[in-house]
Amino acid sequence: MSLKIIFMGTPEFSVPILKTIEASKHKIIAVYTQPPKKKSRGQKIIKSPVHEYAQQMKLTVRCPASLDSEEEYNFIKMLNADIAIVVAYGKLLPLKILNLNNTKFLNIHASLLPKWRGAAPIQRAIMNMDKVTGISIMKIIEELDAGPVMKFIKIDLKKDSNYESLSHEISSLSSSVIIDCLDIVEKGKERFIPQDSTKATYAKKIKKEETKINWNDKAKNIVAKINALYPNPGSWFKLGKSRIKVLKAKEIKIQGNPGEIINEKLTIGSSENSVQILKLQKEGKKSMKVNDFLVGNKIDVGSNLNET
Repeated sequence: MSLKIIFMGTPEFSVPILKTIEASKHKIIAVYTQPPKKKSRGQKIIKSPVHEYAQQMKLTVRCPASLDSEEEYNFIKMLNADIAIVVAYGKLLPLKILNLNNTKFLNIHASLLPKWRGAAPIQRAIMNMDKVTGISIMKIIEELDAGPVMKFIKIDLKKDSNYESLSHEISSLSSSVIIDCLDIVEKGKERFIPQDSTKATYAKKIKKEETKINWNDKAKNIVAKINALYPNPGSWFKLGKSRIKVLKAKEIKIQGNPGEIINEKLTIGSSENSVQILKLQKEGKKSMKVNDFLVGNKIDVGSNLNET
């Protein structure tokens, strides 16, 4: 026997889970993803990674701007799915849909709930320098990421974990356990643990103004932000008239004034210790190691980036 499944997801993070389900005995009867977007240059239409994969596998794809319409409600009701799996879909499911009697709604969330509910749990865990994060497979209720949890998986954060590497790890682990979870649901043996909402913290969406490096912060916090925002949107600073995106950096235990270029290795002072830039990308250019960058770009040791 197999389950009839609706899959809801959008970014590359969601694709391995979709692939695993598609290759199993269970049947995906529809895929929901965010609508295609127009790329700014040339107005090229860009489909989401989930959309692209679902089309390759000839799956039914739906990408409505909203789920609140009667059309989408009636379509999902007509599917009569056993379960819907939601993985970074990017839209809240209306209560009317969640209340469909024959369909269970499960979400794969990239944190150990109730910590880091919300849009950016991976980035916030890295920024916060958490020692442990993980995965929560939970029942969806109307309140954001507040439903009871069926399964937790813990993951140790490494000192150099960044958004890209941790996303891959969480996505891969999620895809490795999802079939076991579906089999448990199929047998009716799932058990859910309520969250303690008094311990909830929230992972707010990354704002544009957060991406600029504040050299008045501590070096360890600056490096954590660089890792959390790699590769996109990226942390940056101004060097002369150019915007420099920092791709990799490390904390150095030497002291200089916040924003001061301390040496010719592009080590920059902060309020506590300093940040040595290891890899960067100049606006409009390719990424490169700092040694290669310094060959063709003059820096003034002793100058202060806070004054530019």
